[in-house]
Amino acid sequence: MATVKIPAQKVILVGEYGVGKSSLFRRFANDTFVRASDRQSTLGLDNFGKVYQMKDTDRALKLQLWDTGGMERVASITSSYYKYSEAAILVFALDRPDSFHVLSQHLLDIVTYAENAKIFLCGNKFDLKSRIQVTDGEMEAFSEQCHNLMSGLYKTSCKTGEGVEEMFRDIANQLSETNRSKIELQSLEEARSFRIDQALEADENGPNDCSC
Repeated sequence: MATVKIPAQKVILVGEYGVGKSSLFRRFANDTFVRASDRQSTLGLDNFGKVYQMKDTDRALKLQLWDTGGMERVASITSSYYKYSEAAILVFALDRPDSFHVLSQHLLDIVTYAENAKIFLCGNKFDLKSRIQVTDGEMEAFSEQCHNLMSGLYKTSCKTGEGVEEMFRDIANQLSETNRSKIELQSLEEARSFRIDQALEADENGPNDCSC
């Protein structure tokens, strides 16, 4: 029996240091939360893949999530981190307005180095209800100012897990639809090219009507 290849889509986490990108990565990878005081101080890119089955269809899609691993503390992330990304999650901390107000620079990096990536906005640390300083209205206004480049707005808590799985599943569904559209368009273009080649071949091999 032939093995069906599951398409893999690269998704990157982008944002200031300390907003919870690595915590989101851990929730995605093994559904755990590690307090800052218990984390090991390591640097380096990390990635993890998870397969999502699309609801009411036989399609599946693999999200390959990438995290900076704290490298933004010592140097700017190179363009290779963004390369071939199908989606980018802009992460900020809901209790840190400063991490929200610098998102435009991170957005510029995404559109520069991963111009075809879908962009999603994620306000993290939603469990800190009494300390939230970035409102839904501000998130929506930022999306509008970015000419509606955002494909989704989410609020998550890595500590409790609230909203995390729902966000990644929604991203998987959106990328699956985009991937299906690309495949359908590619099939149409291949069929069109095949018909053109057949027509040209018929013209080349057809009868010569010239009377000598």
